[in-house]
Amino acid sequence: MSARSRLLWFGAYALAMALVEAAIVIHLRQLYYPADPRALFPLAVFSPSDLTLELARELATTVMILAVAALAERGFLRRFAAFVLVFGLWDLGYYAWLKLFLDWPRHWLEWDVLYLFPWPWFGPWLSAALIAALFVLWGGWLLAATEAALRLRAADAGLFVLGALLALTAFLLPAWPLLAGGAEAFRGWMPGSFAWWLYVPGLALMAAGLLQVYPGGRA
Repeated sequence: MSARSRLLWFGAYALAMALVEAAIVIHLRQLYYPADPRALFPLAVFSPSDLTLELARELATTVMILAVAALAERGFLRRFAAFVLVFGLWDLGYYAWLKLFLDWPRHWLEWDVLYLFPWPWFGPWLSAALIAALFVLWGGWLLAATEAALRLRAADAGLFVLGALLALTAFLLPAWPLLAGGAEAFRGWMPGSFAWWLYVPGLALMAAGLLQVYPGGRA
């Protein structure tokens, strides 16, 4: 299969997965926010059984993306590029489907529950979408441009990892004060300020690390 065909299939798979997830989330919002499924905050708390299912679904989604990347490409970096490409398309597609079917998000800095493991990640949906866009642009560019084996220097990989940790910390910080109170501490929670001071340099470092791997770049 040509690189172009693989990219098309990656896109089809990611957007289909995104629609499945968006449909599930819309049903959950209709269940937990019957007055207005678009109003995510004040936060409602999942029942224990629903929370377990959501955690399992998140893990299953990650495994599905990993499996597609591993089957479609060879070599660690090409598989990583395929993983982040599908992940990014899935994330962007998810928000596109939510906008189409739920008219949400309603503005650029509206907060979302981004992930649940190891504890809830909170932040403006745009912050997640920007990382997803970086992944799509880099992963798609790399996979379309070359079939050659690729390598990345440890220092450049370190830049990416450091950036990812900074962005992750920004997502995890809002929930940190609530952890001691258990699940009930999250009931009715409202977003405050987002740690852009961590997120922005994190995103920049992630981009700087990834851009060291490209056709004609460092081997």
